[in-house]
Amino acid sequence: MASSPTLVTLLLLMVSLISPSQSATCQSETFTSNRLYTFCNDLPSLNSYLHWAYDPANSTLSLAFIATPARPNGWIAWALNPTSTGMVGSQALIAFKDTNGAMTVKTYNITSYNPLTESKVWYEVKESSAEFSGGVMRIFATIVLPEKGKSTVNHVWQVGPSVTSGVPDKHEFQPANLNSKGSLDMLKGQSTASTDGGSRTKKKNIHGILNAVSWGIMFPIGIIIARYVRTFPSADPAWFYLHIICQVSAYAIGVAGWGTGLKLGSESKGVRYTGHRNIGIALFSLATLQIFALFLRPKKDHKYRFYWNIYHHGIGYTVLVLSIINVFKGLSILNPDQKWKDAYIILIAVLGGIALLLEAITWIIVLRRKSGKSTKPYDGFNNGHGRQEPLAP
Repeated sequence: MASSPTLVTLLLLMVSLISPSQSATCQSETFTSNRLYTFCNDLPSLNSYLHWAYDPANSTLSLAFIATPARPNGWIAWALNPTSTGMVGSQALIAFKDTNGAMTVKTYNITSYNPLTESKVWYEVKESSAEFSGGVMRIFATIVLPEKGKSTVNHVWQVGPSVTSGVPDKHEFQPANLNSKGSLDMLKGQSTASTDGGSRTKKKNIHGILNAVSWGIMFPIGIIIARYVRTFPSADPAWFYLHIICQVSAYAIGVAGWGTGLKLGSESKGVRYTGHRNIGIALFSLATLQIFALFLRPKKDHKYRFYWNIYHHGIGYTVLVLSIINVFKGLSILNPDQKWKDAYIILIAVLGGIALLLEAITWIIVLRRKSGKSTKPYDGFNNGHGRQEPLAP
């Protein structure tokens, strides 16, 4: 029986060791100046916490927002959005170090992701302050909401990497940043994460997959078929139909991917990936010209066939280069697991290796034909062009 206390002590020690994560919650936060709050929630992203007390009679909300900035000289923000669920349109409290190194809290009416300008906000700020210690920033504020009787609001929180000349710089656009929003029930003490973040991520993944398959894989394969498979007499006219099927299918899938990109852009006002967007528009335009080329294709012996070949090949190779560049730009935006980037790099390398091998084989075949049948017209030769065009589709 003397061993019982020892056994109990060991069990308690084991429990304390097994569940250390309980300390990393909002419940473990304590504040100076006798600040007390009715509720606290662990927010679902950006490793942040919110404490608050709400007085419905006076429509007063006292809060403490705690988060780790993206970098020590960065910023943290908590906001209410009276009209929507995202950061654009929100009325924000942003805390950062001023030029003297002291913590400050400023208010911003965020209408876009352009450089911010301090301004009045939708609610009245009775008092505000901020602290920075242990790598963590804290915002303390008491605000008066203009809509009395409304106990559920949309709130948004964010962290940023830096401040330039007293102006918070743009935050990152990783999933954790984009999902940092939700609904706050100030009376029930509940903060519910927004569900549209996951839906948006799904749309971005669909957009990426469609465009990677169409522009980044099928278009290069279609070009390889047209340039190399046609060299073999036994592949005629099968190579032509394979080329058409591959490119038209790629265009259809690419249009779907382009459409999802436009939809994402319309739902993300203020978020711009200018280079990726501009290349996407150029790809869609050039690929549409290629589709028209199918209907404008003159016969092999037509006098304009030589110029059509220049037009068709020039646009085709331009689409090929821009497609691969834009896929990599898209991967950098989506930031998937490294294995997906590696898989695409390997696939492009394999296609490039196949193209180099077929290039060598094709020229061997063409040169042998030329030496054996130098007087025989081939694909428009002696038709006013003055040269052979063995590789033109």
